[in-house]
Amino acid sequence: MKRVFLCMFTTLLLLSTGSFAQKFNLGVKAGANLGKIDGVSFNDGYNLSYQAGGFAEIDFGKWGIQPEVLFSQTKSRYTANTSDILDLNLGDNIKLNYLSIPVLLRINSGKFLTLHLGPQFSILTNPHETTLQNGKDAFKKGDLAAVGGVQLNFSMLRLYGRYNIGLNNINDIGNSNKWKNQQLQVGVGLKLL
Repeated sequence: MKRVFLCMFTTLLLLSTGSFAQKFNLGVKAGANLGKIDGVSFNDGYNLSYQAGGFAEIDFGKWGIQPEVLFSQTKSRYTANTSDILDLNLGDNIKLNYLSIPVLLRINSGKFLTLHLGPQFSILTNPHETTLQNGKDAFKKGDLAAVGGVQLNFSMLRLYGRYNIGLNNINDIGNSNKWKNQQLQVGVGLKLL
């Protein structure tokens, strides 16, 4: 129910703000994620994965908003020795797939440079096959993050880089270990409309 409400709210927001906008664009984007799960149970390095989806650019002059819907993946390697809690072995790979919805403030700094800043809510689409012995998932279903980045605008082409940092604990086991997502993203977008 929350997902349906969120999708309806985003659609209504796009339709209502699009009618007042000075410039409205739609496009697709894809790129690389360098992500990690920050916490004592996981590998400390960044791992390569991908992200892809669509975006809207709604400008009101020097500023605007950029809502997006992205499929995003985070990978890590399990490094703790607590197999009595999780069905994980030392060195097991973790792969988390998210449907991410960033709603970014656009600050247009000239014709070619745009700064992005805003929140991102992500919905876990694949609870990792590793669960607790009592059948409870190890990772929470949602993640809230702060996003900051830059975008270069060339006619129909968009080049972007951003940093996402998780604001909440995605550990659904307990509060003893805090697990947070971090991602460095780079990619290419194509304005379609």
